[in-house]
Amino acid sequence: MAVCPEINVSMTRESPEINVSTMRESQEIKVSAILESPGNNGSPMRDSPEIKLSRIRETPEINVSTIRETPEMNVTMVENPDNDVGAMEEYLPIPPRRSRRRKEYSPSEYSDISGDEIPIPPQRFKRKTIEKLPDKVLLNIFSYLSHREICRMATVCKRWRMVAYDTKLWTHVSLRPEISGLHVGSLESLLALISIRFGPSLRYIELPIELITHTVLHELASKCPNLTHMLLDFSTAMQLHDFSEMQAFPTKLRYLCICLSEVIFMEGFMRKIYNFINGLEILHLIGTYEKVEEEEEEIYEVINVHKLKSATPNLRVINLYGINFVDDSHIDAFSSNCIQLECLAVNYCNKVTGSTMKTLFQRSRRLTCLLMNGCSLHSEYVMQVEWEKSSVQELDVTATDLSTECLIDMLTRIPNLRFLSAGQINGFNDSVLKAWLESGTARNLVALDVDASDNLTDEALHRFLSRHGSQLWGLVLSGMPHITDQLWQSVLQLLTNAKILIMGTQERLGVNIHVDQLMDGIANNCPNLERLELRWDPENLRFSDKSQKAIDILRVKCLKLKCLVLSDGRYYEIVKANFERADRTTVVRTSTNCRVSNYYLLSNYKDLIFN
Repeated sequence: MAVCPEINVSMTRESPEINVSTMRESQEIKVSAILESPGNNGSPMRDSPEIKLSRIRETPEINVSTIRETPEMNVTMVENPDNDVGAMEEYLPIPPRRSRRRKEYSPSEYSDISGDEIPIPPQRFKRKTIEKLPDKVLLNIFSYLSHREICRMATVCKRWRMVAYDTKLWTHVSLRPEISGLHVGSLESLLALISIRFGPSLRYIELPIELITHTVLHELASKCPNLTHMLLDFSTAMQLHDFSEMQAFPTKLRYLCICLSEVIFMEGFMRKIYNFINGLEILHLIGTYEKVEEEEEEIYEVINVHKLKSATPNLRVINLYGINFVDDSHIDAFSSNCIQLECLAVNYCNKVTGSTMKTLFQRSRRLTCLLMNGCSLHSEYVMQVEWEKSSVQELDVTATDLSTECLIDMLTRIPNLRFLSAGQINGFNDSVLKAWLESGTARNLVALDVDASDNLTDEALHRFLSRHGSQLWGLVLSGMPHITDQLWQSVLQLLTNAKILIMGTQERLGVNIHVDQLMDGIANNCPNLERLELRWDPENLRFSDKSQKAIDILRVKCLKLKCLVLSDGRYYEIVKANFERADRTTVVRTSTNCRVSNYYLLSNYKDLIFN
């Protein structure tokens, strides 16, 4: 080992420069550094070829590993009396050498151990697995799973099977395979499930045609006293079971949904349940609108609505959806007996002309919601209604071919209209919007849908939105090629309370839509946005390499956004990937599988939902 004149290295215990303590008992090396030495021509000691203080552990003259292995060696660097700067002491701590196997200490020994050597208590290494969770926590986790996934979890172990079969997880059950993926192979299995797994906890059940028998209904009536919602799917029926022996039916039903068959008459079944459904508040009769062919030879009235209305006097919500035999007489029948009626929906019942609408409003004073999308309304019947005296607040007359005169008469006479859906009507033009604006009856409007109203101009829409845009929660300006991002950019600053926005058309346009600027405007002006749909063709969307920034702003500022629908294309993939990286995987969807509507803003929306 080379020795510098300014450094005295002693290897004996008698040397006054050496501390008595050994290296293994001491965790410090005492070094007295001389910054400058005359023996090195005034150069700093750190530049000395013999010893480099900045890398003392790596210098070949002093090997740290050698120092650790030599118990009697202690290096003392003596200060130079000729140095003007003086002595400076540094303490270079050397961590203790640890063996691969951790030493175990008793609690009494912890006080004698230095800070670096304190071991982690053994209990910190115990693995926390899902088996350690209590049953209550597992039950809460399982409640977020579908019943199909819960059945898979039941095959893991006996404990999970016990938790999966808890009746609290089976309060809402759908046994239709095409909806829930659950299929019950036999009636015996279903009867066992009703008594063992469902029981008093069952609130809602959906049954396909093969499981609707009098024995099943008897079991539900006796074992499930709290059953309040039921769906009976007869849509695929070619023949019904024999219900002549049926003597019992659930009596606490508040919600009943019946999916009608195309050709099967259901009067034999309905006659048996009339005495049990007096407490119904919500009734859904779902027809076969999507299956009807244009050239229909004969229409069958598969259910007797006139008898049904006598058995259900307490109805609040009636939804007759897509039933090809329903006409104005059926509406008149319900209005004559259901004095508590609040919502009537006859969407896609094309035989309804509106001839009994005047009587309907005279009898049903509580009627606030009337949905008649796709009906064959006649303008003269609609104009006969005493709109000034009605309580209607939500109205849907989409695709009804009402005249301009009828629309002006109706909209200027309804005093408290909150929701209007009047798309796909050629008569809805600028004059209608101008008369409505001047009448002041749109002061309470919160939702407007004028989809595919080609006779509305940009100027008329801008004038109307300038007055009422700040109060709107939902706005639909889709299906119109002349309404581009320019109009939206000019009115977005007015739509500060918007929750639902639908824009664009699927037609190929001659102009480009600058979607980055549009997204940025939506994010900065609509903080309460929940649902957004852009229906423009992907070929018309123009975006730059910085589009990720606009998407980030939308995602960060619109925290309530639940659904963002785009046409499938490159921009859709970019937006979807952006939201997935932020763990919001269910927000971005394609227009092929999802459509947004203002119906979410209806006051009876939850009651109108059917599957």
